[in-house]
This record gives sequence, structure tokens and C-alpha cells, in this order.
Amino acid sequence: MNSHAAPKLLTRLVRYSRVSTDFSVRVLRGLAWPKVDFLIRLALAEIFFVSGVLKLGSWQSALYLATYEYPVRFMPPHMAAVVGVCIEVIGAVLLAAGFMTRYAAVPMLILSLVIQFAYRPFDGQLFWVALFGWYAIQGAGAFSFDALFRRGLADSALPLIPAILRLSAWVRSCLGPIYVSILRIWLAAALLAAALHLRGPSDWLPLDIAARVPTVIALPAGLLLLFGLGTRIAAIAIIVGVTAHTMMDPRETDAVYLLMSCAILIVFGGGKLSLDRVAVMLLSSRFPELDMRDPRALAGLPRIVIVGAGFGGISCAAQLRRVPAAVTLIDRANYHLFQPLLYQVATAALSPGDIASPVRQIFRDAYNVRVLLGTVTGVDTEARVVKLPDQDIPFDYLVLATGATHSYFGKDVWAPFAPGLKRVEDALEIRRRILTAFERAEAATDATERSALLTFLIVGGGPTGVELAGAIAELARHGMDKEFRTFDPADARVVLVQSAPRLLPAFPESLSAIAQRSLEAIGVEVSLGSRVEAIDAQGVAVSGKRIAARTVLWAAGVAASPAAKWLGADADSAGRVKVGPDLAVPGLVNVYAIGDTAASNAWSGQAVPGLAPAAKQAGAFVAGVIKARIAADSAPKTFKYRHLGSLATIGRQAAVVDFGFIKLWGAPAWWLWGLVHVGFLVGMRNRIATMINWFWAYLTYGGGIRLITGADTRQADP
Repeated sequence: MNSHAAPKLLTRLVRYSRVSTDFSVRVLRGLAWPKVDFLIRLALAEIFFVSGVLKLGSWQSALYLATYEYPVRFMPPHMAAVVGVCIEVIGAVLLAAGFMTRYAAVPMLILSLVIQFAYRPFDGQLFWVALFGWYAIQGAGAFSFDALFRRGLADSALPLIPAILRLSAWVRSCLGPIYVSILRIWLAAALLAAALHLRGPSDWLPLDIAARVPTVIALPAGLLLLFGLGTRIAAIAIIVGVTAHTMMDPRETDAVYLLMSCAILIVFGGGKLSLDRVAVMLLSSRFPELDMRDPRALAGLPRIVIVGAGFGGISCAAQLRRVPAAVTLIDRANYHLFQPLLYQVATAALSPGDIASPVRQIFRDAYNVRVLLGTVTGVDTEARVVKLPDQDIPFDYLVLATGATHSYFGKDVWAPFAPGLKRVEDALEIRRRILTAFERAEAATDATERSALLTFLIVGGGPTGVELAGAIAELARHGMDKEFRTFDPADARVVLVQSAPRLLPAFPESLSAIAQRSLEAIGVEVSLGSRVEAIDAQGVAVSGKRIAARTVLWAAGVAASPAAKWLGADADSAGRVKVGPDLAVPGLVNVYAIGDTAASNAWSGQAVPGLAPAAKQAGAFVAGVIKARIAADSAPKTFKYRHLGSLATIGRQAAVVDFGFIKLWGAPAWWLWGLVHVGFLVGMRNRIATMINWFWAYLTYGGGIRLITGADTRQADP
């Protein structure tokens, strides 16, 4: 290895370690700590709440304790008993809920000190003091009412509240790291004293619990904690030692307090007064490019460009967030859209915000991921740049996940009269047309015109067409009950036209028949083996028959984005890029296509379907290939699609599910369909909002978000 390669390799190793460490800390604080914090608060609250309730049940015992066992000099016994019980009961409830946590922790801290030094000392009480001190400074984690209300109250007009919150934030940011250091040194002193059998101040050090850590762990861990060097590793070692000791004697339940304290050190490190912090500061000053939040950290790293923030692009970028690489994610929209529920926006059941999440919000903690809002116009494979209208983005690795659009099979003149459903704008336009049709029917004086306005024709009997037809029928029958005066919305005619001999061709024939019967049960007219010959503003010609329908929706076919033209690559009949077994584009170096952009036979020799799970699997696979190549490891050779099943919903308590070995329909399939789709949504807010909307609609037969917005995009009538 030459003299220049060694420093470069060392820098890459340190940088990779820094990326991995930053990611691990973000995972610990963002995912693990809220749950651990909640469990710690519950455990502490339970002890005090039970004690308070027992004293309320035996008030004479409470008075006896306040009078003789741990009297308070400046309070009469009955007042001390009342105050103590209030702290135990009310404080415990507030602590468990994470509401006004600091103000609940302070009196519980004082009460613990009184019990420890005025009554009888116990190691567990010392840990109570330490943990309540932590909550008095740090406050509760994400699973708390404090966290829920903090941001809104900080900008509120309530007197003093914003100032109090600013003071709390200062205490948390400035005193929190110092308190962590004090906690670490306190634990180190207890471990070293117990390991060396020293007689220390037992009232202040939990020597009995510390003695349960095996000496072979306690001694080195105590030294490391004392100086704050390798704090997280030392804390993990202590947890392992205590767990092993507790398994041999499960009665020693108070050792759990040591585990709680170590969990704080694992998540928050050694604090401000530690060699860990000094080492980080020295590294950051000597090598500022190692800080992933510094733009210089990305200089010289492999450049990965992902075009498209759909399921495939998001999955790929998420897998690359811990990789030492500069990732650029480009999309023409600033949000990730959950397309499987887009039809519910189109039929007024959900709001667009319920099924879309801002891309920047998804990757706000991924410092190596840059999000760009822009429309890609081409790719120069020789110069290795992605072209945007105002700039070129260079790449070392390119992942095209540009999805698909509507295909009218060469009849693009139909597009203004029969919109498809791929974007939020499409869904809002369809919602506008459906709701406007009912409004115009109310004002219509001609029965023939009203009938045409109340006829909704959907072209295509795949999952989207079936779901649209069912949702429109449900909206007409239940969502608008008693809202119109000149007609009954339940009289609306919903026609589903399918050129194939059955609905849902990708499903087993038995489930297709069930889906058809379910649609017909709610009033949908299913026309199979029918071919659409013409579409205009007045209606549709289907197999030689004219159907007057003012609202026509297209769900019959899709075509890939122009990615194949950008690359000059071979494409199939739908315009998808033909890719190799590893999803790479043949003849191009480090260029990949995934999702609806790619034509792959990775499903046991069959074409991979255009489903969300397929795109996510492909995105994760390509990310694995890129990671292996960056690390100079052997990359996966062949992508294999694992089919997780097909789902489609028809209406209220009606759906079909095909898992291959299991087939469901009716209410069980409907519940499962809902759970799966809620689980696939990005973000807890979207999941909760969607569940609330569905639950409300289910109980009340409500019509959802029935707002008419936007202008008519159709051409003028001929």
C-alpha cells in the first residue's frame, strides 16, 4: 500500500465509523429511547402510586409514619402525611402520563431524599433520587403529553408559558449533559468501591446493587465510566453482567434501577465531562469533514443519484442513509405518495395529507441524503449526469425509480375526458368531477341530462378500477343520504367496463367471481369482455353501444416513464427498461432501474408486478448492491421478488386477499386489507389520521372530505 493510500483508507474507515455511530445514536434516541423512557416512568410511577393508595386505604398508618418514622421538622404530621400522599398519587399519575414531568419529578425527588436520609437508607431509593433528578432536568421523552404539546405551547399566547418552555429547553440542553456526567461518575464510584471492597459512604452510593456486577466487569467498566471513555460500551457490559447475575437470583428485582441508569448512558453517552466528548471534539477540529452535518463531509464520497421518491426510491434511499456516500434524491413533488389509497382521495374518503408525507421530513436525520425538487429531463450516460432544467447532477451510481403514468393505448385524445389516477392532482380532479356531477344533477331540469350526470363509468377491471367503482357506489348509496332534494343519490349508475373475461385478472378466478358478486351487490354494473371504442364529453362507446356518462374514469393501463429513452436502453411494450438479473441496465456502468420503471423477470421467471412491495424490495436490493460495491465486497448477483400477496377492496366489509396458500374474502379480508394499508403508510400521523377517518366513516356512513376545488380541465364540448 503506497503512502497516499493509507491515510485515505484511514479517513474512510474513520468516516464510515462516524456515519455508523451517528446513525446508531439517532436510532437509539429516535426509536429505542422513547419506549425505554416510557417504561422507566411507568415503573417509578407504579411504586409511588401503589404506596400512596395503600396509605389512603390505611390513613392511621400514614399518620404513624409521618409522626415517628420519617417526620418532617417544619410540618405537622398530618400535613406531612397529606403532602406525601398527594406527591405519591398525583406525581405518579403525572409522571406516567409525561405531563408536567419536571414539576412532578422535583417533589418526588425531595420525597425520596427524605425517605433515604430521615427514615431508612436503601440502594433503590438512591436510584430513585438519580432518576427523578434526570427527569427534573431532562423531562419526558417522545411518548408523553409534554412532547405532544411542547411545540404548540412554545408559540402560544398564554402568559409565561413560552418563557417557561425556553427555560426548560435551556436546562435540558445545558444541564442535561452535565447531569449525565455526574450520573456516570456516581455509578463509577459505586462500581469501583464494590469491586475493591472499599467502605464508602453507603448512604450515598448503591454499593449492594453495584456488588451484583461481576468484578471482572465492574472493575474495568468502573474505570471507563470514571473517565468517560467508551461510556456506551461500559454501560452495555454492566447490563450484561447484571442480567446474568439476576437470572441466577430473580428475586433481586431492585437491580433493574441499575439497568435504567445504564440505559441513559447508552443513549446519551458520557456527557459533557468525559473523554468521549474530548475525543469527538478533537476529531471534529482536526477532521471537520468527518461531521456528516458538515457539507465537507460528503466531498470525495461516491455520488448516488436516485430519481423518484416513490416506494422504490424511498426504500433505496432509506437503506443508504448509513452508507459513506453522498445521496441525492430527486422528485418533481416534495412528498412521498401512498398510491394504493389514492382512490380514497378521489372518492372523498381521505384527504391528500393523510396519504402523503414530505420527503424532507422522512430524511431530515439522514445527513448524507440531499433532497432536490425538480423535473428530470434526461440522462447523459457518457458525462454521467442527470439533467434538470437549470442544472446537471453528476453521479457515480444512478437509480431510476420514476414510476409509470396512464396509457390510453394510442388514444391520447381520450385523456381530457377520462382522467387516470396516479398523482394527487389526478385524485383531486376526479373528486371534483364526481362531486360536481351530483351538484349539476340537483340543478338539472331534464331527466335525460340528470341520468347522464349520475352515470359514472370506469374503464378497467384491475384493483384500481374495482376499488374506484366500489367507493363511488358506497359514496352514492350511503355518503350522501338525504342531502339532495330533486333526486336520490342512491339511484346513481356505476358502470365498470373490463375488456378481459373477468375482473382482477391477477387474482385467482374464484376471488374474481367473489369480487364481481360483491360489486353487483352494491349496485355496480359489471360489463366484461367489452371494448371501449370512443370517449368524449358526452359519454362512451362500448362494443358498439353508446352509454351517456358525464364522468368517465380511466383505470385500464399504464405506461412507464421515458427513462428508457433517456438511457437509450431496450424497453418492453409498456416502455419499461429491460434490466439484468441484478436490476442493472445492460451496457451501462452502475445504472439501475427499479419499480414500474424496470422490466424484470425476477418472479420465478415471470414479470415482476407493478406493486408497492415489489418496488420496495427492488429498492432495498439495489441499495445492497451499491453498498457492497462501495465497500469493495461481493455484491448480490440476482434479485428475487418475494410475492407477499394481492389485496383489493370492494366496499364496506368486502374485499379479496390472495396470499397463495391462503385466500380470504368478505369482512376478514376487509379488516386485513385495512391493517396492511395502514401499516404501509409513512409516518404515525398519517396512520392515526387514516384510522380515525375510516372509523368515523364506518360508524356514521359519513361521506368524508367532500370539497369541490380546482377548475374543469376538460376541453370544451365539440
